[in-house]
Amino acid sequence: MKSNRLITAVAALCMMMAAIPSMAQVKFGVKGGLNVTKMSVSSDVYSADNNNGFFIGPTIKFTLPIVGLGVDAAALYDERKGTLYIEDMVGKKSNDVKFKSINVPVNLRWNIGLGSLAGIYLAAGPQFGFALGDFSDTWDSDSYKKENMNVSINVGAGLSLLKHLELGFTYNIQTKDSYTITEDYAGGNRGREITNIKTNAWQISAAYYF
Repeated sequence: MKSNRLITAVAALCMMMAAIPSMAQVKFGVKGGLNVTKMSVSSDVYSADNNNGFFIGPTIKFTLPIVGLGVDAAALYDERKGTLYIEDMVGKKSNDVKFKSINVPVNLRWNIGLGSLAGIYLAAGPQFGFALGDFSDTWDSDSYKKENMNVSINVGAGLSLLKHLELGFTYNIQTKDSYTITEDYAGGNRGREITNIKTNAWQISAAYYF
């Protein structure tokens, strides 16, 4: 009797596991939004102001309706801007910097339904960035180099509406430096000093899934 029950339970579990792929929902869409870059500088010689940017690209979402878990991924053209300042004996000088990249976020999601027309979700996961454009430049006799690849972490939440539209809010945390600046002077003495810059960002997004 016990063996029959065990066989029945195993068979039911196998049927459930086999049914999960057929129940999963896969949707393709387009995602875009605004970046508010929060630049951090590791040196007292430089300071920075934050600027707005944007991102846009295709996205895909995979969801298991019963448990509300899922994964989303995208390939986004991302542009972040900032203004660097340096102050020397001549005065304070500024330089606008722009970081362009293709970012590939992969987020684990938890969806909570609020009815048939709305829901909320929590999301977190890694993002892989591949820089575009020039990788090095000079400014005021200093040189700065853009990293060609960056890994960051996304943490966010959002609202799902009408089964097609999503509005999200995310904080993107850089784990590597976006820029490295080599200064010709260090502490008023002839020498070299390395300054590291991270381009974290607050992001507001909208996505439409077909």
